[in-house]
Amino acid sequence: MRADDVVDCHVLVIGSGGAGVRAAIEAARYGDTLLVSKTIAGKGGCTTMAEGGYNAVLRQEDSYDIHYDDTLRGGAYLNDPELVKILVQEAPQRINDLIHWGAVFDFTNECEIAQRPFGGQRFPRTCYAGDRTGHEMMMTLMERFDTSGATKMEEIAVIDLLKQDDSVIGAVALNENGEMVIITADSTILATGGGARVYDISTNSSSGTGDGFAMGYRAGAELIDMEMVQFHPTGAVYPYDARGRLITEAVRGEGGILKNILGERFMEKYDPVRKELSTRDVVSRAIATEIANGRGTPHGGVFLDVTHLPKEQIETRLPVMLEQFLTFGVDIRTNAMEVAPTAHHIMGGLKITSKCETTVPGLFACGETAGGVQGANRLGGNALAETQVFGKRAGEFAGQERNRVKKINPAQASNVQKCIDTFFSGCENPARVRKELQCAMWQGAGIFRDETGLRRALATSERLLQAPLKAVGPSGPAECFTIRNMCLTSVLICRSALIRPESRGADMRVDLLQDWEAEHSPFGHTYISREREGIIRHGATS
Repeated sequence: MRADDVVDCHVLVIGSGGAGVRAAIEAARYGDTLLVSKTIAGKGGCTTMAEGGYNAVLRQEDSYDIHYDDTLRGGAYLNDPELVKILVQEAPQRINDLIHWGAVFDFTNECEIAQRPFGGQRFPRTCYAGDRTGHEMMMTLMERFDTSGATKMEEIAVIDLLKQDDSVIGAVALNENGEMVIITADSTILATGGGARVYDISTNSSSGTGDGFAMGYRAGAELIDMEMVQFHPTGAVYPYDARGRLITEAVRGEGGILKNILGERFMEKYDPVRKELSTRDVVSRAIATEIANGRGTPHGGVFLDVTHLPKEQIETRLPVMLEQFLTFGVDIRTNAMEVAPTAHHIMGGLKITSKCETTVPGLFACGETAGGVQGANRLGGNALAETQVFGKRAGEFAGQERNRVKKINPAQASNVQKCIDTFFSGCENPARVRKELQCAMWQGAGIFRDETGLRRALATSERLLQAPLKAVGPSGPAECFTIRNMCLTSVLICRSALIRPESRGADMRVDLLQDWEAEHSPFGHTYISREREGIIRHGATS
């Protein structure tokens, strides 16, 4: 490995979604900052696909305390209280940053930021830009990034973190030609997003493959609550290629009604008070139950109906949904949509402090890659806020890390090269392995779980993790590393689910009985690392 094979920087940010770009903007104030993206920066990831909105307390009748309480209730009291307090208090400041930088949110006639109701919240506090909120945020962030002094490397697949003793000092990546790139850094931020692509039906972009979870785990970091996978209640069910595509919660926020094949507004049975605006875990289980009991549509979904709303409201506040369904041959102004649950968000992730530090020196995490903020179930609108609040914090505190001498262990690069050589001599089709994994996770670690199904999904994930993958072409090795990361993320989800002896939030166990509510649960976070795994009991610290 020659000296000119190495790129050095002060802060390395891995991932170019909302959290990663915000982190890079902030870190650039402290020194040379490099953003590395598996896709075109600002185009991949889930932030740009997010439609619904951004939660922030902006009205006198709302308050930080109410947003804090709503988030804890929605998260089944598994959230880290300190992180939630930071989220609710700093979200208004970060949306003001976006507006100051040029983001165009919807405003009321009184020149106030418009806010719509979302599930599990007592006040309309979800700010929005029609149903293109995430796209508007990313365009604004990328414009700001371009003037921040940070640099970027695009279509580069980071495949592992570099270690010096117990600290992370950068990463190993592959470029579009399959050539190895070594990047050293005084501090490294994982902002690679989530990993719901390990499921057969998912809202995530193609990059939602759990890379940050897997790389952090291999580097020795501790992860918490990886069993907590949110299934968004409303994903498209047809045509086949569109399965799982997000049907934003904004549809229900604007007044959309869920009905079964009998025309019944069934949410009145499952949550008579909040109905369609109950928390996502409740609505997803309700829809899955209706379908399982034979009251679903021929395509295996239920109806989401907005035909009672004024056409102008649909056209101005839900333009993406209108356009999307028109391509499917459905005019949502006159016909109901068909929807069903889809894997959406992983609430767990790398354990972080309020400074976004992980348990490994030199390694930070933010956005969906980090755990603790959302607890056992995320409220819609809290994710976009989290990207900005903790992206800013990660960049700030990583930027304040001291400069240090980084000594690369040649054996790490050598081991990566050996792995690449192994892929070229492998025999398993990565696409087949990916599909088998996704189906096993959907069947065994989905909305409703039991020990038998989880153990079956775990066994499949562990077996596929060892599969002799076959790389084809320059991009083949990167694809094989991604499949390995998906398999490892699936293992972490299943092992964590088997550790938790209760039903809570998104982790619904049908084979367990319990006599306590979430607020009074004797259990806290699950934790898992290369060194240990377990669950916090009776308020004990880890």
